[in-house]
Amino acid sequence: MTSTGPNPIRVLIAKPGLDGHDVGAKLVCRALMDAGMEVLYTGLRQSPEDIARVARDEDVDVVGLSILSGAHLPLTRKVKQALHAEQVDDALLIVGGNVPKGDCERLQEAGADLALPTGTTMDEVVEAVRREVKR
Repeated sequence: MTSTGPNPIRVLIAKPGLDGHDVGAKLVCRALMDAGMEVLYTGLRQSPEDIARVARDEDVDVVGLSILSGAHLPLTRKVKQALHAEQVDDALLIVGGNVPKGDCERLQEAGADLALPTGTTMDEVVEAVRREVKR
């Protein structure tokens, strides 16, 4: 973990579901760490309940889901429900990965605070996290 300042933004990057590809998630982790954020990575194939428990235990500001499987809508709903069950209602839920632009609004309806579509650059990810945490 890398941090700067007295209270760096704490981000949990998670891979829910059965998706076995995590290079993009690791690149996002590196970009956020390079920007001075504290980043935790859950690894592959995490259940929504496991993600929510880690978010609660680590008191994160942001839960970032990386989903490449095409199941981003149901997985977002399940993670949002699990976060609520663990009383993690103050952490922002951001979803990225293989997300068509047309699904961004639907992801927000499913509980995401922000959806980052396919093609979002690392600089845009960093700025989006900073912007959303300030709100």
